Amino acid sequence: MSYTGKFEFAEERRTRERNTRLYRLAHWPIWIWVFFLAPGPLTFSMFSRGFHWINWSWLAAVLIGTGIAGLRGRLPGVEPRPYILRFDEDRPNPLYRRICYTFAWNAVLSFTLINMTGLVLASVTGVWHLKQIYYYAYSPLCAIILLLGIMGKLPRVGPSTKGEGVERRYFYGSVWAATAAHVVLLLLWRVLPETHTGSFAKLVVFGAVLAAFGVAASRGQLPRTRPIVSGELIASD
Repeated sequence: MSYTGKFEFAEERRTRERNTRLYRLAHWPIWIWVFFLAPGPLTFSMFSRGFHWINWSWLAAVLIGTGIAGLRGRLPGVEPRPYILRFDEDRPNPLYRRICYTFAWNAVLSFTLINMTGLVLASVTGVWHLKQIYYYAYSPLCAIILLLGIMGKLPRVGPSTKGEGVERRYFYGSVWAATAAHVVLLLLWRVLPETHTGSFAKLVVFGAVLAAFGVAASRGQLPRTRPIVSGELIASD
């Protein structure tokens, strides 16, 4: 397969036989955030009204759950040693990886699609319906994404790790784009008024950031978005 953007040869990368404690600890907050965001309406309530005791309770449950999983080496990047050492190898994809990356896709896709829908409606009608959209649309959308994960139809969540060298770029590219766009949107939410013009401006900027990071990721210009070709020995998380 040929690529128009930047790519890497696996044999040129350094092999990592074990993950350092700092490396493992640095990956833990990622999964705390992924699972903390899982109850979408609760997350929306947190951003709109601030932390409630329910948010604190859910955060505590996530910290305990991910902490136990991390100590047992059952979180991607938090394992004592990398699970994948050879890209394109047809090796079983562990259940914990499939679950974690499925919920990560949910965090990326659900919030992006719902917030984009809310921005479009507000730009057209001049009225915000974001609370209602989260209340009625989040659960069905989350269920669809989780079903796709169970079926192995999302990158990095299939029954095999074959193709990891390419699939990882779709995942990290989506994470980069969604994270950057939502950070910018949060800033705009604080500074722009909730008017028709303000809503349209938020929509344009939100879409532009998503597109810009998407293009950069497709060209391999963002960290971990370059396809890794060949099946030589190399560590992944």
